[in-house]
Amino acid sequence: MKILVTGAAGFIGFHLAEKLVSLGHSVIGIDNINDYYDINLKYARLHHSGIKRADIEYNKKIDSACLSGYTFLKLDMTDMDNISGLFKNEKFDCVCNLAAQAGVRYSIDNPRAYIDSNICGFFNILESCRSGNIRHLVFASSSSVYGMNGKIPFSVTDSADHPLSLYAATKKSNELMSFAYSRLYNIPCTALRFFTVYGPWGRPDMAYYKFAEAILDNKPIEVYNNGNMSRDFTYIADITKGITAAINRIPNPFAVYNLGSNVPVKLTDFISVLENALGIKAQKTFLPMQAGDIPVTMADIDITARDLGWEPETTVEEGLKLFTDWLLSYKKNND
Repeated sequence: MKILVTGAAGFIGFHLAEKLVSLGHSVIGIDNINDYYDINLKYARLHHSGIKRADIEYNKKIDSACLSGYTFLKLDMTDMDNISGLFKNEKFDCVCNLAAQAGVRYSIDNPRAYIDSNICGFFNILESCRSGNIRHLVFASSSSVYGMNGKIPFSVTDSADHPLSLYAATKKSNELMSFAYSRLYNIPCTALRFFTVYGPWGRPDMAYYKFAEAILDNKPIEVYNNGNMSRDFTYIADITKGITAAINRIPNPFAVYNLGSNVPVKLTDFISVLENALGIKAQKTFLPMQAGDIPVTMADIDITARDLGWEPETTVEEGLKLFTDWLLSYKKNND
């Protein structure tokens, strides 16, 4: 298939683009490369895929030097004219929309960025899918949509009507918008609710990444809710396998799935595994719960396993070792 991956310089988009190319698909990746976190990491991901930074800054389509079948274009989802032109020219079979303004806490102080990217930008993708006769739209939702849902584990059949952050509200809005488009215009849409994705080339704003860097720099780490939190940490390779499985199952016309490990890990235990992987003990500063956070996340993946034949395979011990090995190498080569 010819597949568009939005957010291709981001953590999940970068891994997904390489995965899809390895499976023989033709991939066009787009990203606006914003400065929400270090753009050098975003350019480094693209460089790993054979896309040179100097070429990107010419703002033209660039064919990868090392991944046959991969092309990249610097483009913002909010730019409707160029987005619609891209769809018209390329005639995609499938769209994987991973581009979004990320971060729960950032949304508290910078709400406008979430409306522009996650609502207006997503609307542009939906409209382009409608006019482009796309066979399947797969997009990133989030476990944060469960918000005040008190039932554990979180099931896609549970209510997700009480988000605790604007970020979560925009992701729930994406699900509602795509559901309406799937019914009105017969566009098959699949929403994937990701649970705390981690691994090599990850996002430096995520807790596990910040913890690792602080530990390596001999600085204290901030542990919220005094460590009494549990997260369903899900390794990036398991996530990309889940996305590819979803691509190959076209719904009639709408579906939503959890992609999570189904094994929540207490934050203090997670830190212990990270300490073991780095061989360094962390200095800890315990703090109260932050606004927008929830104490426990856990994915019910029964429906995902039934429909997609997908289950996670990577333990936290395995995943964090792979992450720390990558981080040490990355820092060595880029400091």
